[in-house]
This record gives sequence, structure tokens and C-alpha cells, in this order.
Amino acid sequence: MRYNKIREMDISNGKGVRVSLFVQGCEFHCEGCFNPETWDFSKGKIFTTEDMNNIIKLAKKDYIKGLSILGGEPLHPNNIESVAMIAEYFKYVYPTKDIWLWTGYKYEDIIKRTDTHNVLDYIDVLIDGQFKKDKKNLKLKWAGSENQRCIDVGRSLRENKIVLEEKML
Repeated sequence: MRYNKIREMDISNGKGVRVSLFVQGCEFHCEGCFNPETWDFSKGKIFTTEDMNNIIKLAKKDYIKGLSILGGEPLHPNNIESVAMIAEYFKYVYPTKDIWLWTGYKYEDIIKRTDTHNVLDYIDVLIDGQFKKDKKNLKLKWAGSENQRCIDVGRSLRENKIVLEEKML
């Protein structure tokens, strides 16, 4: 997998201060995307064990609430296996810190896929749905457009229905 950047202290992508990983590569190419430099799968850097160790080291600080994984598209078939391994290892090291993940795929479609490598088992909050320029809303906390949802993944899996994390306004 390739990645665009790792942010050491991010306060924009999830609750609290977080470490953020921006994966490289996306086929959605949403009009008005805030991160088009992450679309090309051949750009960015190859994610290595050293990068994983760096994320673990950065997240060790008490004030870091968790890990945010954005893109690009983390759940694209080119990225999902590595993202699942990153999420699993992060949860192994930091079981009390949360993982937020942004994806253009809808939750209902993700749970039907056979190539997810159980990634949802490690994700606490999922912001799903492609950015829609005509539904853009700058008042939303965690999403860019009103069609996107902030989903409590654990509860959704347990209750076999979509449970929203919180209102996004």
C-alpha cells in the first residue's frame, strides 16, 4: 500500500488529538474533493514497518485519542488488506484508543464484501459515503456533505443495523 502522509497531531479528523494516516489511491474522484492529491495510486510513499512503528510511537502520548485513516480510499481493494493489518495492530497495542475511518463506500456495501479482511472489527467510527458537492455542508463536524454518515461500527455490527455515532452538526 502507498500513503500520502502521516499527521502527528490532527484535530480535524475525529474527536480529540489524533494521529492520521492518509492512504494513497482513490477511484471515486469526487467533484470538490478536499484531497485530490491522494487519487493517484502510483504516487505517495510505500507504507513500511518503519511507518507503522512511527504511528505506534506517535500514538503513545497520553493526549492522543486514537488513529484516523483517510484517503484516498482506505477500503479500495488495493489498500484494504494493509489498512486492516494497520488497524488490527494499532488496536493490539492500544486497545483503549479508537480508530476512525473515512470511506466513499457505504456501510451496507462494505459488510457484503468478501475482501474486507475483517477491517470493521477494528474500526470504532466509520464515516461513509462519497462526498457530494451539491450536498456540501461546512457545518458538519466529521463529514463534508450531508449524505455521509458517522457510524458507531461496534454497535452496528452487534445490533445488525446502522447505529449513528452522533449528530454531525
